[in-house]
Amino acid sequence: MTDLPGDTPYELEGVEEQDGVGTPDPFLRLWTPHRMAYIAGENKPTTGEAGEGCPFCRIPTLADVDGLIVRRSAAAYAVLNLYPYNPGHLMVVPYRHVADYTELTPDEVSDVATLTQQAMQAVRIVSAAHGFNIGMNQGEIAGAGIAAHLHQHVVPRWGGDANFMPVIAQTKVLPQLLSETRALLAKSWPTS
Repeated sequence: MTDLPGDTPYELEGVEEQDGVGTPDPFLRLWTPHRMAYIAGENKPTTGEAGEGCPFCRIPTLADVDGLIVRRSAAAYAVLNLYPYNPGHLMVVPYRHVADYTELTPDEVSDVATLTQQAMQAVRIVSAAHGFNIGMNQGEIAGAGIAAHLHQHVVPRWGGDANFMPVIAQTKVLPQLLSETRALLAKSWPTS
């Protein structure tokens, strides 16, 4: 057991100390290395071109389970976010590689809206979300991670979900694997 100052309720056998990380304290560390992949630019296209280099163009070519697609419609699809802010964080994406909301066709606007409504219904069934943040970042300057292919975020929210973890530790705790979340949402997706 590592000797740490103060009392700790945790059993720390097998915990290794690492040089250069500061003075040991009674806090355990929850590492989320998948976030570093996002920060480093993994899966981000190097150009704004459509095709295999764009993850939102590539995902629909995969099987639903492999691409984490929850539902497909004629002009758009709903997919789990690989780097979710909260459990059940989905994105609604038109198949067509288009950057700006004003460039969507009426059918694409309709499908994006319908899938967004259905996503909210499915997430409420699966995890009793108290509310949602819904939106799209239009352009890199507005925070779009992949600005060349429009996508709308559907982020479930619960009372108290902005606890100390994201505020202090800049970490989200996700209680379920994405494949399990996808299966639950696909099963609970409304049919109309």
